[in-house]
Amino acid sequence: MQTNIPYILFCCIFILLSPSFITAQEIDTISGIRIEAERDTLVSVGEGIPLAQTIKLQDSIMADTIPQPQSNGLLSDRVDYKAQDYIRLSQKENRMYLYNDAQVTYGDIVLNAGLIVIDNNRNEVYAFGIPDSLGNYTQKPIFKQAQKTVEPDSIRFNFDTERALIYNSRTQEANFNVRGEVTKRENDSVYFMQNVRFTTSEDVDNPDYYFYARQIKFVPDKKIVSGLVNMYIADVPTPLGLPFGYFPMTEEEASGFIIPSFGDSNNRGYYLQNGGYYFAISDYADLLAVGDYYTNGSYAINLESNYNKRYNFRGNVSFRYERLLESERGFPDFAEGSNYNIRWSHSQDSKASPSSRFSASVNLGSSEYYRESINQQNTGNFLNNTLNSSVSYSKTFEGEPQVNLSVAARHSQNTNTGVVNLTLPTLTASMSRIYPFEPEVGAKKGIIQNINFQYNLRAENRISTYDSIFFTPQMFDDAIYGAQHSIPVSTNFKLFNYLSVSTGASFEENWVFETYERSFDEETNSVVRDTINGFDRFSTYNFNANVGTTLYGLMNFGGDKKIQAIRHVMRPSVSYNINPAFDQYYDQFEEINPANPDQINLVDYSRFDGTLYGAPGRNFSSSVGLSISNTLEAKVRDKDSTATEPKKVTLLNNFSMSTSYNLAGDSLRLSPISLRGGIPVIENKLTVNVAAQMDIYALDNNNRRIDELNINNGGSLFRFTNANVSFGYSFSSKDFSKDTENKDESENDTYRNGGRPDDLFGKGTDLDGDFYEDEEDPFDDGEEREVNSEWYNYEIPWDFRVNYTMTYNNNARQNEITSHSIMFSGNVELSPKWAIGASSGFDVKLGGFTYTQLRFARDLESWRLNFSWVPFSQRKSWNFFIGIKSSILSDIKYEKRRDRDRSL
Repeated sequence: MQTNIPYILFCCIFILLSPSFITAQEIDTISGIRIEAERDTLVSVGEGIPLAQTIKLQDSIMADTIPQPQSNGLLSDRVDYKAQDYIRLSQKENRMYLYNDAQVTYGDIVLNAGLIVIDNNRNEVYAFGIPDSLGNYTQKPIFKQAQKTVEPDSIRFNFDTERALIYNSRTQEANFNVRGEVTKRENDSVYFMQNVRFTTSEDVDNPDYYFYARQIKFVPDKKIVSGLVNMYIADVPTPLGLPFGYFPMTEEEASGFIIPSFGDSNNRGYYLQNGGYYFAISDYADLLAVGDYYTNGSYAINLESNYNKRYNFRGNVSFRYERLLESERGFPDFAEGSNYNIRWSHSQDSKASPSSRFSASVNLGSSEYYRESINQQNTGNFLNNTLNSSVSYSKTFEGEPQVNLSVAARHSQNTNTGVVNLTLPTLTASMSRIYPFEPEVGAKKGIIQNINFQYNLRAENRISTYDSIFFTPQMFDDAIYGAQHSIPVSTNFKLFNYLSVSTGASFEENWVFETYERSFDEETNSVVRDTINGFDRFSTYNFNANVGTTLYGLMNFGGDKKIQAIRHVMRPSVSYNINPAFDQYYDQFEEINPANPDQINLVDYSRFDGTLYGAPGRNFSSSVGLSISNTLEAKVRDKDSTATEPKKVTLLNNFSMSTSYNLAGDSLRLSPISLRGGIPVIENKLTVNVAAQMDIYALDNNNRRIDELNINNGGSLFRFTNANVSFGYSFSSKDFSKDTENKDESENDTYRNGGRPDDLFGKGTDLDGDFYEDEEDPFDDGEEREVNSEWYNYEIPWDFRVNYTMTYNNNARQNEITSHSIMFSGNVELSPKWAIGASSGFDVKLGGFTYTQLRFARDLESWRLNFSWVPFSQRKSWNFFIGIKSSILSDIKYEKRRDRDRSL
């Protein structure tokens, strides 16, 4: 819920529940009452007696300022009491004394204290702490009513009127700790408080900051009326305050104004940011409307809404529009532009409708938004060159066979080129597999019983446009649409008990509603394409088969050896694919040869070129695919002497080789050989991934593949064409401690928008100066650690992650490394209060650092301090922030930033 600054200054007051009660100075007066032992009666601990006796009270309490109402001597509920040491009745004073761990219960009120005095004459109770053997004031009163708890120095409470005087009360409401010098409780609906301090600091008696109010009237769940209030830091008053205030309040969300933050920009002047209004629409939805304004005329509008219906759905939607001006009108460097961004996230509870589901994940807008926006600091998003969106609805129709239906709208946008690809919508339907020859009972066996088929439908309306004409009628001019029906048929069986064979065929029917005829125009000397509206179709089919097996090789070295055994698992497979030629869908037209006007060329074309699914293949293909994968494992003696089984270690993980041979080709029949695999270096931590391609054919003088073996052309047996090596590794201080449990990567805003889940691209900061991943507390990792107040060098928490990649290319005799880079990030907690971090990288090929960010954080108890710095690059900037941690006082802050330079 959003709040304004006046409300923030006094929100700590509205959280006061039951006020507090009496000071330690009065203990001497009360405890100094002379008790005549010969007239006292000892009562066994734990008994309860009715408060019906009436005698005079002769002590200093008679001189109080609370007017005493006439008591009828009757209570509305039973009073129960108990104490650990003794319960003493004074008949002369008509009082009862309960000493040490005393407790009085009256209805929903429970009072605990070291000393409790019950005055039967006035139907009042007094509660105090007691001194221990060292003279310390202990067992202070604890007053509880329903869910409210107050811990004062002393209390005076009347059972008849339920009025109370509370001294030095200490209580907690929401995020606030409150201490009031004197609190007068008129009833459970009205409280008067004097000299009140409230803070979010854990130490309410010695806080690092607090708000001080001289007098307040507090009506729970309704209003607060206050006198002068101002803020103290380290007991030093500050100018921040208000002379008086009237504040309506409720525990539910309430609408209200949002006070903007202010500052100055180096190229737009002074500004007000994020000011507006918060609408609490209902219990299920809200709306935030805020805006920014700069003195050079730039402005922004932001609308954001969250909605949630338990056990049904939840989501949020936001829209932001910015009108940006650079410099001032009339200056030579003046420029203007605008950008926008729309985001929508919707998820449905699985219990709401098991057979249907609706979901949405939308992120679209101007391609320049993340590079030019004046009000977002997510450093990972501007490095991401694509925006993607998807809105889908799916429905399952139970039965035999089961039918699945899905309707989706998708969006993909390249922020570098501005190209936007849309499908509005995509309809897919599928029918579950049908086994027409399966037996009524038992498992399916053999080639016949495993025959199965499906039916799939996919229909699309595809649009390709630019973001400059997005949301305009022009974007629909080049839309193409159609439908594709497919029926895959397959079966599988065992051959010779060792070979697994699978075979299948696929039939496709493609429907389009526009085709394109081509002809040559002699007047313009160009090819003319005519659009033919109307239904048209073409059909295709293909066949495939695959044979594979698994071979095991084992070498034992003996159980007394360090390496006891090595196992080699090899999975060879052979596949065959055939695709017929569909010449019937091709035509010809005559074209004048541009090089020789007297010569006429015949050009083949298909009327389906340019349609949704393209033209069917014209060339017959028949190929055999060969692949083999290898895994190498070892059994080694475990270092743990208590282990009963040897440890399994992977030496080579899924190292595979694959190629294909074109049976229908006249030349270059063997495709390049692909190599791929992983080499584990550190178990479950570091695996080096390698990929490469080798070609047996040579190149001519124009660096084109020719039908000649490379070895016959003076080269080696294989020509190395390209390769890639990459790995990622992360480790932390936890890896070197007894607790080896790794903390999961938190899903941050960068990751939700297509970036990385780690911080190799830097951490994004929100507008209150906090890092996205550390919104709760950057120093709280969920673990409790013993902290030595004098020394902290015995264990320093830290983490480090690194990513490395290198790509080599030699397709056309380049013989060069096309990319070679390393990225790294790390965080170190120097002390329980100091943390630093950095994210950077180095481009080894170009010899320069990649995007670099330095981070510093300081825990100031109730406050937090963050500083982030991008020292170089086009996004060179820094941001300093100090503010109160509690979200309810998030507007009490100081922020200074140097924005990055932007060009429109």
